[in-house]
Amino acid sequence: MTIQSNISDVKARIERAAAECHRSSQDITLLAVSKTKPCDAILAAIEAGQRQFGENYVQEGVEKIQFFADRQDLVWHFIGPLQSNKSRLVAEHFDWFHTLDRQKIAQRLNDQRPSTKAPLNVLIQINISDENSKSGIKLEQLADLAKQVSQMPNLVFRGLMTIPAPETDYQRQCEAFRKMEQAYKQLQIHYPSVDTLSMGMTDDMTAAIHCGSTLVRIGTAIFGARDYHNV
Repeated sequence: MTIQSNISDVKARIERAAAECHRSSQDITLLAVSKTKPCDAILAAIEAGQRQFGENYVQEGVEKIQFFADRQDLVWHFIGPLQSNKSRLVAEHFDWFHTLDRQKIAQRLNDQRPSTKAPLNVLIQINISDENSKSGIKLEQLADLAKQVSQMPNLVFRGLMTIPAPETDYQRQCEAFRKMEQAYKQLQIHYPSVDTLSMGMTDDMTAAIHCGSTLVRIGTAIFGARDYHNV
């Protein structure tokens, strides 16, 4: 299987899932998670029509952004946990930040965003399964952080992101995603800029789309298994 055929297969899965819940697949963004993958794999995805890419490691992501600097049509998302001492690199290079979970990081990103760039699109990460090993805030903390972020001029509050506990049962996948969907709809009442619900990966993408996801983060189904030896 090639990266091009893999992307076609993933897009077909998105279309099927969207049709099953009477949604348009045009309302669901495919984010190709390219972490640990070489630039030639990203290039193959670009040649297959993919334009949005997600990176988990700051330095690796910046190097790829710089490698493709002549491509003005690419959109780069940082989707991993962020240490405060690396916030400047994200603020200076990425278009989106998915894993916001504290005011301190938001303030640093806001202050470090170059004035020559459009405001940074940010998503607040929710730890929907209450896992100690996962980043993100609890739903009851959302209102306060959302209010703080929405007042920062160099950030645009676009919505929510989550990584639920791994679950093979479709109904249990939906339980977590439905909570996210409800929180997302509540946010939309108060914040006109909120239009993105980032949830769903290779193994739970269908349930996520059925529960209102507007952006799925797909790595393995596009690029194959990851090699972490060089990370």
